[in-house]
Amino acid sequence: MAAPLVIGVDVGGTKILSGIVDREGLVLDRYELESPGSSEEDVVGALDAAVEALLGDGIEAIGFGIPSNLDRHTGHVLLATNLPLDDFDLDGHARTRFGLPVAVENDANAATLAEWKLGAGRGVSNLVMLTLGTGVGGGIVLDGHLYRGWAEVGHMVMDVDGPPCQGNCHGRGHLEVLASGTAADRAATELWGPGADAYVLVERARAGDPDARARLGEIAEILGAAVGSLVNLFDPELVVVGGGFGEAAGELLLAPAQERARREALAPADETLRVVSAELGADAGLVGAGLIALEALDGGR
Repeated sequence: MAAPLVIGVDVGGTKILSGIVDREGLVLDRYELESPGSSEEDVVGALDAAVEALLGDGIEAIGFGIPSNLDRHTGHVLLATNLPLDDFDLDGHARTRFGLPVAVENDANAATLAEWKLGAGRGVSNLVMLTLGTGVGGGIVLDGHLYRGWAEVGHMVMDVDGPPCQGNCHGRGHLEVLASGTAADRAATELWGPGADAYVLVERARAGDPDARARLGEIAEILGAAVGSLVNLFDPELVVVGGGFGEAAGELLLAPAQERARREALAPADETLRVVSAELGADAGLVGAGLIALEALDGGR
């Protein structure tokens, strides 16, 4: 095992995953629990439990990937969309509680860092990543540097005055409400009733069900239009799609999304753009949280 070892904590709207990570991004041990949605106190208690389950000799830093934008001056977690966290100093709390260097980053930024350094984006200088899960997160690498500011691509407006966004977001018609795993859950429920979810939608689409394919195709079209807009803004060499829903849907989602994105993209990206699956799968956010912990340990944050 390569030293040092750190704990990365990937926080999602439905689960919290922590792991012991080494400098090569290898996950040596892991722990998982459900994300409590009742109160900030419960969420913070769950984050503490996720760290404590793996804390021991040899752990030198902790990194958190949080589904929230951050105040870049104070490091506070601002209002999270799908969790009850509001202006909370997670960095300070964890440093005091555990006595170790701590780093906090947006969860999609952390996943983007991992895919760029160790996954599908190895060797490129410019990429965009989208994570499709409970919501839609995003991260951007420009000229060989991870953009550390807000990259809330899930809150791009795709349908003016469209359906209300989810969680604590008060906007309408955002990418998150139209192309997330939650959107796929909703489509499945509309087709087959309570109990059907995104995974049922994907399974039935793979089996050739025309209704499932049509609804998944609608999500892919919206995703592709968003990707085309991001390509026109940032000119990435590669667009990486991850997250639980993105991984499950795979090429059923990515192939039509790439086709639509190329229709929207300016030349030469209209012919050269590649939309690919994340290589690190469900571990991207966890490994990324570990990488930002290593940055804290190395004095880079």
